[in-house]
Formats: sequence, structure tokens, C-alpha cells
Amino acid sequence: MDFDTAEFEQRTARAQELMHTAGLDALFLMSEPEVRYITGFRTLFWQSPTRPWFVVVPAQGKPIAIVPAIGEPLMRTTWLDDIRCWSSPDADDDGISLLRSVLAEFSNIGVMMGRESQLRMPLSDFQKLQVDLAGTSFVDASPVIAELRFVKSEAEISVLSEICTIACNAFDQAGHLFHIGQPLNEAFRAFKIELLKQGAEDVPYLVGGVGRLGYADVISPPDSRQLNKADVLMLDTGATMKGYFCDFDRNFCLGDPENAVKQAHETLWLATEAGLQTARPGASCADIFNTMREVIGSRGGNVGRYGHGLGIQLTETPSLIDWDETILREGAVITLEPSMNVAGGDMLVHEENIVIRDGAPQMLTRRTPQQMPSI
Repeated sequence: MDFDTAEFEQRTARAQELMHTAGLDALFLMSEPEVRYITGFRTLFWQSPTRPWFVVVPAQGKPIAIVPAIGEPLMRTTWLDDIRCWSSPDADDDGISLLRSVLAEFSNIGVMMGRESQLRMPLSDFQKLQVDLAGTSFVDASPVIAELRFVKSEAEISVLSEICTIACNAFDQAGHLFHIGQPLNEAFRAFKIELLKQGAEDVPYLVGGVGRLGYADVISPPDSRQLNKADVLMLDTGATMKGYFCDFDRNFCLGDPENAVKQAHETLWLATEAGLQTARPGASCADIFNTMREVIGSRGGNVGRYGHGLGIQLTETPSLIDWDETILREGAVITLEPSMNVAGGDMLVHEENIVIRDGAPQMLTRRTPQQMPSI
């Protein structure tokens, strides 16, 4: 497993404390991050939507896994003892009778139903389960899960620090990786290879943009357009280690940047600095958002938020936005990601990864320079 058994025991014990407070007899988990968080079961086989995977956390005792037989050998390497399997895919009963036999013991079952959740089983099967378990209440457990995963353990923070350092080392090679005349898709490929060379386990997320005054589109796949003199190249990576993500970007200018780009870059650097000064235990996510927004002013980007939680998902709750009053606590890991418009619909984005500590936050990423880096 990626962590000691004690790590998963502590997570489960904390989950059961939160369940008790919420009046839940069990947690019913079926999505990859939650199953992995509780069990340590990590596999790329989740990329296939064919088979469902279930874990039930009772109010007392160890979790129970109900998984397709193809996953049994890996699940048995985790700390779980009670692992129930079936041959999947099954045309008539894809694990539902096994799942029903486990859930029938409980009255109030928590299922993630809120923001950033998904039902990773056929809706018809879930509806059948509700009919078969008439009298059982399925209630929203999203607040329990969000609270459970919000504060990271020191073991988690150590892994996050490692992958952030790897990505920083890869960005340090920018002068050797990118050049005028290079197709954008080749720049992406070169950087992904460099991340793997530096020690990243995988690079499931890499996006970016390019343009003379910034970029309007930061999520499209890269095309073959060439990098030109004075272009700004931005790359935003979500590389992983032990299934944990970094998530930050860097901006580079191929030659001397336009004055508008210089000014925007420094404004975002100062906004990030203001965010770092505000990011303390007891501050809210809205506090950090508003602090950065004050620096940026009316030219703020339209991406909707200035950062988010980070961990076993590229983006986690909470959001740094004016309506999110989540109070930061020591051990929370977040991104600071201010953006602003430059000209003609183009923008710049900065992003850093930090841990909330008692006092100043711990930087997981090496701070981008205050002046726009040039290649």
C-alpha cells in the first residue's frame, strides 16, 4: 500500500466519528477517490466504466469491500479483511445482491449527493436498491466526506510535497525544453516527458495556453501552432505521486514580454502574496479570495474562483470564491490561483500550492519569480 495500515485505520476512525455526529449507521462509497482514501486500493482500472466498485464503512469495525472478482487480488493487498466478490460484468445482477445483503443491516446510510459527487453505478441499479431496502434512508454524506478529507495527514503532505518538488524541477528545465518555432503540441510532449524523467509517477493532467498577450483558452488539447517571439507560454500540470496531485502553472515568455504582460504578471504575483498573507488558520476561503481580488481589481479573470483544495484529486473542495465560508485549518492543502484579463479577452493565471500551518503557510511549490521569466 502507499501508506501504513495505521494511516487507513485513523482515516476510518475519523470517518466513524463524523458518522456518529451525523447520525449515520454506514457510509456507502463507490467513487475512486473515496474508495482509495479509505482502503488504499489504487488502480488505473477505474478508467473503465464497465464495472462498479463498492465499499461500506460501518459505524464500528473495518470497512467491507464488494468488488468485481478481477479486483480481488489487489483488494486483498489492502488492510481490509471482509472482501466479497462476483464475476462482473453480469447481465442480471452486477453485485447488487451482495451489496444489498451488506446494506440491509443499516437504517441510515450516507451516500455522496452534493457538489462534486457522482453516482458511479447504473442509476437503475441504485433505484432498485432503494426499492429493495424500503425503510432504509439514503442521506447526503457529502459534508462528512468533505470534512474527512479536508485536513491532510503529515504522510499525505509528504507525498504532496514530493510531487510538487518534482514538477518544480521539471519547470526549471524550461530553457532547454521550449523554443521559438516549436509546435505547441511538441512543447507539451517535451514537458510531459521531463516530468516523468524527474520522477513523476504519471501525468494525467497537462493543459495550458499561448499568445502574445496571454491566452484565452486554457483547457483545449494542444495543436501544432508554433511558438513565436514574445509569446507567453503557460503550462499547468497535475502530475501525480502515489495517486496524489500537484496542481500549479508557470508562465514563460519567449523573448521580451509586452509591457501589458509584465504588469499583469507582477499584479498576479502581488495578489498571490496577499493571499499568502491571509492564508492562516481561522481565515475563510472567501477571505483569501477577496484579498486577492482587491489587488487585481476590476480586471479579474472570469474562471470563477482563485483556488481550491488539493490532494488525491486534482481539484477538491473547498473553493476560493466569495461565497465559500469554509474556515481553514492547519493541515489543509489548497491552491492559490488568481487570474486577470490582459487585453482582448486574453488573460494570465498564476498558481501555487500551499499547506495551512500555525502561522505562515508552508510552500509546496517554489514561488514563481516576481518578474515574468523569459526564455
